[in-house]
Amino acid sequence: MSDAQIVLSAILVITLLAQAFAPALRVLIVTAGAGLACLAATALGVADTGAILAAVPWDVLVILVTLGLLSQIFAESRLFDRLAVSATRVSGADPARLTLVFAVAMYLASGVVNNLTALVLVLPVIHVLLGLGGMSQRYVSWTLGVLLVACNLGGAATPIGDFPAILLLGRGNMGFGEYLVRAAPTTMIALVILLVLVHLVVRPARGIPSDPLSTRLTRAVMEALHRRVSLRRRLFLPAAIALGAMVVAWLALPQRWGIGPELVCWIGAGGALLACGRRGEGLARRGIDAEAVLFLLSLFVMVGAVSRTGLFADVAHALTELPVSPGLQLVIFLVLGGVLTGLFSAGPSMAALLEVAESLARDLPGEAVYVGLAMAVCAGSSLFLTAATAGPLAQALTERAELRDAEGNQLRFGFFDFLPVGLLSFALILAVGIAYALWSLGRA
Repeated sequence: MSDAQIVLSAILVITLLAQAFAPALRVLIVTAGAGLACLAATALGVADTGAILAAVPWDVLVILVTLGLLSQIFAESRLFDRLAVSATRVSGADPARLTLVFAVAMYLASGVVNNLTALVLVLPVIHVLLGLGGMSQRYVSWTLGVLLVACNLGGAATPIGDFPAILLLGRGNMGFGEYLVRAAPTTMIALVILLVLVHLVVRPARGIPSDPLSTRLTRAVMEALHRRVSLRRRLFLPAAIALGAMVVAWLALPQRWGIGPELVCWIGAGGALLACGRRGEGLARRGIDAEAVLFLLSLFVMVGAVSRTGLFADVAHALTELPVSPGLQLVIFLVLGGVLTGLFSAGPSMAALLEVAESLARDLPGEAVYVGLAMAVCAGSSLFLTAATAGPLAQALTERAELRDAEGNQLRFGFFDFLPVGLLSFALILAVGIAYALWSLGRA
């Protein structure tokens, strides 16, 4: 390794470790790391700051911001409140069915809007249900854990559900329809297997008494709490129409027209905000997630500086030179991707690993590499509570809800409470992703 590769990769790794151990300061840490990377790259003659910034995938940031604004419109329309009430009715407030129904609901919602937004808006309703039902610690841990994993799978199911998939779409590695028809069935298979194992083998609702009177009371309380919560059609309809038009554009517009996914997002979200009038203006002013934009921009700068040294190309070359079959090379890459994501979280891992994936895709089928990588990143983000984007927030909201069991003991949702769910989900999702990648490799 050259001096530039050692120094810049050390800055990247140390910064990612620091932000993982101090998530409350992650934006400051990553921003400082990006500035240090630019300084080091300039001093070592790798590239100046202007060149590094010019290589930042600004289209990905445009997609992220505009889809975030569209999610805010859906949130303001009270769509998720109605979704939570409908899921309660379908489940009948039965503990065993509750986990399954809400997991499917969160999977579907997370594929359309930002999965963090979906979980944060639905989680308070789930806390009310858990509090009314007098659930056990084991049930709370598995139910909230499965919901987090379902959000991760839903985000990976579509090109607009979460940052790793958005990165693939924005950089043109895969088209919207190409990714959707491959990733959606794969994530759905993983979700079905997970829910079957949880329902039939783990059985978190075991030991919780089934009381028809209690379930009827729970349903009645939920109906009373949300009786006056109706869907705001003046917000929902523009957002739904815009999203539908955007999907049609992504699928139908010829590539030769030069209208990329970022322009479709820009026009679609802008049109939806304009149709919402003054409320849309308010959302445009306060709805942009500046923290996420600054974090990802700094991340792209650091990864771009390391990429300029040729380190990622060297790693990809080393993988392809391993004295094993191409299938085993791909498996090693996916396992490495899953483990790194578990340690560093999805955003940083995907940004760095995609540089290696693009090199591997020159010799291997693109769909095997990219969809396999998306599944590996999804597996890694489901390994630890700190790796999931919404994990720490779900923990904080659960503590704030002050849930208690039938004996009055406080119910938690911390790192070790999530760990059994994370280990099962990691192994399962990674296995499904590897199976898909090898299947695609065999078809090529």
